[in-house]
Amino acid sequence: MANMIDLIEKSEVTGDFPKFQIGDTLRVFFKIKEGDKERVQVFEGVLIGERGGSNKRAITVRKISFSHGVERMFPLASPRIEKIEIAQTGYVRRAKLYYLRDLRGKKARIRERQDYKKGKDLSTAQVNAAK
Repeated sequence: MANMIDLIEKSEVTGDFPKFQIGDTLRVFFKIKEGDKERVQVFEGVLIGERGGSNKRAITVRKISFSHGVERMFPLASPRIEKIEIAQTGYVRRAKLYYLRDLRGKKARIRERQDYKKGKDLSTAQVNAAK
């Protein structure tokens, strides 16, 4: 029974998003319905967490809006998400960045992965060796 459920879940995965990692700054374009109109709104922030797998995967994006932290969870299988862009790549050593909730200003900055821009997708060990 579990194999059948896995097959159904794999067939419904929408994988047309770029490959992003924790710490990256993302622009998530999603559709908002206001009355009978529908428009696209952009939510730009740092990816602080991921959970789930295959078509149950969801990401948590955090931004600062008018000096207040705003977090939003996006299920990646949702038809409301139009596209996701990577605004900046980040280099972090944690799987969840919940500690950013307590930091403000310059302390909340995340270092950028330099080699990623040159077209090289390096692992964490290779980035540390390049320093």
